[in-house]
Amino acid sequence: MRITRAFRRSTALVAGLTTVLALSACGQEDTDQDAGETTQEVTDEFPISIEHAFGTTEIKEEPKRVATWGWGSTEASIAAGVYPVAIAEQIWTVGEGNLLPWVEEAYDAEDVEHPTLLPDDGSGATVPYDEFIAAKPDLILAPYSGITEEQYKKLSEIAPTVAYPEAPWTTTWQDTISITAKALGRSAQGEKVLGDIDSYLADEAKKHPEFADRTIAALYPGPNTISPYTELDPRLAILTKLGFSVAPSIAKLDTSKGGFYYELSWEEADKIDADVAVTYFDDDAQAAAFLKDQKALAIPAVKNGAVAQVVGRERISAVSPPTALSFRWSGGMPELIEKLAAAVAK
Repeated sequence: MRITRAFRRSTALVAGLTTVLALSACGQEDTDQDAGETTQEVTDEFPISIEHAFGTTEIKEEPKRVATWGWGSTEASIAAGVYPVAIAEQIWTVGEGNLLPWVEEAYDAEDVEHPTLLPDDGSGATVPYDEFIAAKPDLILAPYSGITEEQYKKLSEIAPTVAYPEAPWTTTWQDTISITAKALGRSAQGEKVLGDIDSYLADEAKKHPEFADRTIAALYPGPNTISPYTELDPRLAILTKLGFSVAPSIAKLDTSKGGFYYELSWEEADKIDADVAVTYFDDDAQAAAFLKDQKALAIPAVKNGAVAQVVGRERISAVSPPTALSFRWSGGMPELIEKLAAAVAK
């Protein structure tokens, strides 16, 4: 099961990018640019030091050629005003050789040359060092990724590399944005991006005060087990920003020892006592079958019809978790919020 990515990728081609892009491209004219060029001025003083799980990375001067690896740092970099020259391929979501829709739109909106796609099988487990070398980066950003210490050391021989703060694939979406912005010397722009997102989520929470009275669980159903996401996972944490509380059973049943998900036997599915469940499926047929599956009906929220289903890889990626450029896309958080409202009303 491709838990690391398959849960965190996908999104709908929608038209809500304008507001966030305005933060990263305000006042810019439509001029042809090469990948690696910027649309915002540096506000921080170099050298900049960033601590992470594998030590401290010192960035001596403003990066000119940024490469990203993992999830979210590409969008965070663009929102901060820096267009990476090389980014991780998102093959699970959009297939080989394609950019995520919102990323492609961001490059095209500023007439920036598209970045090199770094080969990735969808898991992020194998790092393409030769392609990194060919891209000639002066900074590698991987704050939300699964790189090992050995991979970090090899990447650091190519360029200064920023890893995740604590554990693989557990960096919050806020930290992904702030770490990226700091590494680029644009902390102020990162704060603007975060402020805009916080305002959006706060407004949605006010529109839906009923969310505050409900517990929630985010679930990835499999044929033999069901995988709840833990509170360390950003896709669950984002739901709490809308007012939901994480169902206590999620922590009680957790066997991950600090991971972002764990596998639970279907025989224990009835213990997931959340008021509302969010589920993720590749297609409508899978989603419909789940609602009729006797194993799934053991979950109280499913039995009650209180389920918000995210269907399709693009939509999954838009909210798993959202990135600096995908928060307002109509097929992402806006659509999920509508489904959550309908689930709570059951």
